[in-house]
Amino acid sequence: MDLNDVIGYALRIGVIISVILIIIGFILLIPNPKFSELESPHSRFNTSVIKPEQVLYGSFKGNGLDLILLGLMVLIATPVLRVILGVIQFTLEKNKIYTVITIIVLFNLLLAIFIIPLIVK
Repeated sequence: MDLNDVIGYALRIGVIISVILIIIGFILLIPNPKFSELESPHSRFNTSVIKPEQVLYGSFKGNGLDLILLGLMVLIATPVLRVILGVIQFTLEKNKIYTVITIIVLFNLLLAIFIIPLIVK
């Protein structure tokens, strides 16, 4: 198995795990009284105030909403993992130009995910 296979499997597995978490979370959320409030177009639900550790803790407790959010986090992390594997791939191939370009892409992704939300608050 070469690195292209690993990258392909990582993308497929990330998407499959994400979909499974979102479906299970949705099924658990339907009987919850919060569901009607969340599905309303006037819902005041704000994901920016929820911390990742709260999502993990709630997911382990079987909270449907936290499972959906965990699925979304996995979905966001999947392309980041792909870029990290790209850095490894280009480094092993000793392709300096694409290694630098991929590191810049990774930096931009991490900046957009972790730093910019702190600035925009």
